[in-house]
Amino acid sequence: MITAEQREQLRGWFAGRLPEDVYESVADVVVDREEITVIGRAPAGETAAEFRARTREQRIAVAREAEELYRRKVAWGVEGEDGERTLFTHLAVPVMTRLRQSERQVLDTLVAGGVARSRADALAWCVRLVGRNTDTWLADLRASLEEVGRVRAQGPDSMESEQE
Repeated sequence: MITAEQREQLRGWFAGRLPEDVYESVADVVVDREEITVIGRAPAGETAAEFRARTREQRIAVAREAEELYRRKVAWGVEGEDGERTLFTHLAVPVMTRLRQSERQVLDTLVAGGVARSRADALAWCVRLVGRNTDTWLADLRASLEEVGRVRAQGPDSMESEQE
């Protein structure tokens, strides 16, 4: 998990590398262990498909530099005038989990009901549902993790290294 300060540094890095005519502005940078997703505002009147085609070569050049520097894949997205976001070629990373029978039955019910094609799709559906319905709680949790990181950085180990 990265801090808000690190996210702002990344946002600045991308804003500084992208040619001025790519995005009106970089709206958001989302980072996890595998991927950096850069989302910017499209110029007025431009559709997501038009934006994607027009900026492809420029985005690829910046992504290559970022992937070497940050050791993560880079995905791109665009935010339209209506605030709707469209992501381009982002990762779908497999994760492994152990589920008890009652949890597997939830997934199997979603599959049997036609909500999902497989247990993996059903699990992804559940994660999206939880994410949508707990945005505030997740934001609070992320903020508290950032605070823990800030306090940890001020701990006794950091004081010893400053005195050496």
